[in-house]
Amino acid sequence: METLAGIDYPTLWFLVVGGLFSGYAILDGFDFGAGAWHLFFKKEKSRRLALNAIGPVWDGNEVWLVIGGGALFAGFPVMYATLLSGMYVPFMLFLVFIIFRAVSIEFRGKEEMAWWKKMWDISYAVSSIVLPFLLGVVLGNVLLGLPIGENFEYVGGGFFTFLNPFALMVGISTLALMMSHGAIYLLLKTEGRMYAKLTFLLKKGMIFFMVSFGITSLYTLIYIPHLSDSFRNQPVLFVVPLLVFLSIANVPRLSSKKKYGQAFLFSSLTIGLLLVLVAIELYPNLLVSTLDPQYTLTVYNAAASDKSLGIMLTFAAIGTPLVIGYTAFVYLTFRGKVKIDETSY
Repeated sequence: METLAGIDYPTLWFLVVGGLFSGYAILDGFDFGAGAWHLFFKKEKSRRLALNAIGPVWDGNEVWLVIGGGALFAGFPVMYATLLSGMYVPFMLFLVFIIFRAVSIEFRGKEEMAWWKKMWDISYAVSSIVLPFLLGVVLGNVLLGLPIGENFEYVGGGFFTFLNPFALMVGISTLALMMSHGAIYLLLKTEGRMYAKLTFLLKKGMIFFMVSFGITSLYTLIYIPHLSDSFRNQPVLFVVPLLVFLSIANVPRLSSKKKYGQAFLFSSLTIGLLLVLVAIELYPNLLVSTLDPQYTLTVYNAAASDKSLGIMLTFAAIGTPLVIGYTAFVYLTFRGKVKIDETSY
């Protein structure tokens, strides 16, 4: 098996895919969060400000999802096939809601009728709430494991089997985290009365996240102890949950001092570190079979050939800095407070 810097290609690609999905969660996460608060803004101007805060960046943020999905398909085709065929309904719902969210943003300002704007406001808010919840449900089921049988085929039940207590808690925690993340981003982009309202909403969002995250963590330790096996086997890894705790604690501390730029960085770091926790809990597995360990998908039995991975790692080494550079350029270009003009949403 070929290696680079002492790390085998399947593991490297596992890190690449994880990095891409982390980028997506951080960047589109605040879009979801901003949208989830949308109906809490009662005035037309406030809603337009919130939309225009994400207006220049929301579609670019979704590029990370496209690249991440493509990287998963290219690097781990067996895992991609098993996951998407097994969780077909959640992923189709995700696709429907992400389409409605995009349409809502673009169509809202096309007509001046109050009912028209209200319809798309509701569509936008509901989509922004459901999307992170669905992502959390998928993540919860991946952590729990799926009924995978011979030929790595999903042999479980329908959609409602995915709505188990753990997956629902992960879904709610994901939504709460994104709502806090989105509120901080909006605080960076607004001023005046809307800014004052968002400081209040952020406090509610942080309480929502801390309570839901605490309950989910406790449930995991009591009822799903195997997820902490990696930490018990390698105690040095306990530094990661410690960093998660410190990162979460820094968000309300910095927010209370109105240092929202730093709070946003720690909110982003929290999302990234939580996904590192997920990676540690899973690796080297990708999808654990709840029927028989021999049907568990790992980074090795689900990966493409070493030659394919080597070629794709070369492309990733070239393409990733370009995507990061483009993203940084967009955010630098549109930094500062939002101003509404005739070209705004």
